[in-house]
Amino acid sequence: MKCLRIYATTDGESHFDEIELPTTKRSVHPDAVAFDVTASYPASRVRLTHIPAGMREVAWHTVPEPVLTVRLDGSVDYETSDGEVRHVAAGNFVLVTDTHGKGHLSRHSPAAQTVIWISLPNGFDFPET
Repeated sequence: MKCLRIYATTDGESHFDEIELPTTKRSVHPDAVAFDVTASYPASRVRLTHIPAGMREVAWHTVPEPVLTVRLDGSVDYETSDGEVRHVAAGNFVLVTDTHGKGHLSRHSPAAQTVIWISLPNGFDFPET
């Protein structure tokens, strides 16, 4: 399963990449069709965020700890300090790990949005595939 990631290099510049989250086929009961499931990962807290309609741009910022964001509705364009922009629509998730440096810019869609923030332990990294 692919996951977009925002990260910072040691020089403080932020960038995008995609990581592959390993999955296995699992069935929830004997008669169910199996589907892809990732491993369980530690989380320190979960927050639900309502971004009001009209909040268009959030200035350059970092995150206080690694966060997996899950966008339930609306969309956002993220920009990294290297100038790259990525559009993230509802139903997608992003691992944001730029806890230092210049940070990233968020440009939100005009409609109100709901986002789940899953805080991950500092230093956490998904396993390589």
